[in-house]
Amino acid sequence: MTTVAAVSGTAAALRPMLTAGQQHTDGAPGDPAAGTGAGGAPQAPLAPGAVPALFDEVYRGRRIQGFPDAGEDGVAIKVDGMPLQVMRRVDGSWISAANHYQPFTTPLATARGAVDVIGRAELSMTTEHHH
Repeated sequence: MTTVAAVSGTAAALRPMLTAGQQHTDGAPGDPAAGTGAGGAPQAPLAPGAVPALFDEVYRGRRIQGFPDAGEDGVAIKVDGMPLQVMRRVDGSWISAANHYQPFTTPLATARGAVDVIGRAELSMTTEHHH
């Protein structure tokens, strides 16, 4: 129960920073799907004790999701349900295992950059961090 409370508190604290200035759709300003979840469907209510996603969208045909995480970087990102390894840099920017030479300002932008690089390729099942 303590973990759920800690992660929920972290989610609330990090949400503005992690999603600042980002659209929650394919990036088109004024997109009518802005208040919806993946695929344009209305977001379902959360189950009791569930942690809300920081972002959940379909970008270039791939579902990208970000969740608060108790780990060192404070966020867990998934692309089509597979973990995308990300790391927060000293300057506050983010990089991913898929595109580790180009920093991004937010985890959402990092996930989108990874999708741009990997295209339709699948991510591996590994969850190890190598920073």
